Amino acid sequence: MLVEPLIPRFRSRPQGGGTAAVDDRAVFTAIVYVLTSGCAWRDLPPSFGVTVPTAHRRFTQWTRAGLWRRIHVAVLDQLGARDQVDWSRVIVDAAHVRAKKGGSLTGPSAVDRGKTGSKIHVLTDRAGLPLVTGVSGAHTHDSQGLKPLVMGIPAILGPHGRRRRRPRKLHGDKAYDAGHLRAWLRARGITPRIARTGRDTGTRLGRHRWAVERTLSWLTGYRRLNRRYERHGTLFAAFLSLAATLTCWKRLTKTT
Repeated sequence: MLVEPLIPRFRSRPQGGGTAAVDDRAVFTAIVYVLTSGCAWRDLPPSFGVTVPTAHRRFTQWTRAGLWRRIHVAVLDQLGARDQVDWSRVIVDAAHVRAKKGGSLTGPSAVDRGKTGSKIHVLTDRAGLPLVTGVSGAHTHDSQGLKPLVMGIPAILGPHGRRRRRPRKLHGDKAYDAGHLRAWLRARGITPRIARTGRDTGTRLGRHRWAVERTLSWLTGYRRLNRRYERHGTLFAAFLSLAATLTCWKRLTKTT
């Protein structure tokens, strides 16, 4: 199992209780079930052999330990070693989700009558493989997510053993139309292909951006991401990272 070596060792609480005996694989499977089914933690089926407090506690602990990004990078390394990451261009986009309970990384949405929501940010390779994800309040402009996403691209293993993290081009829609962003990308050796307001139509540049739109559809297809229920933004971001990892894993299984 690719995940198992990356999971931090669980330390028993001083008061005992037997929680250390719960299998990490069972906990991980239960977390994936919550992500895919969208069920509340309290509705987690007992067939997983994991109590609700244990599953939620370890999900929180693993999130704080940075497990989800490590797993994501590990899967991307497997894909990169098979030359399945296309660095010729990356594509950036964002999507809104409603946050039913509010919490951190939320805000009033301009596209949902001011209701509280969050914004999912994603950067993919040319084929729509999610390389980086992020979460912000719904009031955050899409363009503010560009720099964190680009800086967050991991150094991915290549087919010849060398790591790479810089794409040749970056595609974005008119929401990213800003001169300072173009200059920032060029300074890093990345050619911007961002639609210009009032000049570019979506027809030409849109033939590349459809891939990221499809990826956003895949990610929000995980029911726990279709609506945000977590009050803590870091936990919602953890589910998003896990969904991106599963999307990459599905691609990996097709190449082996």
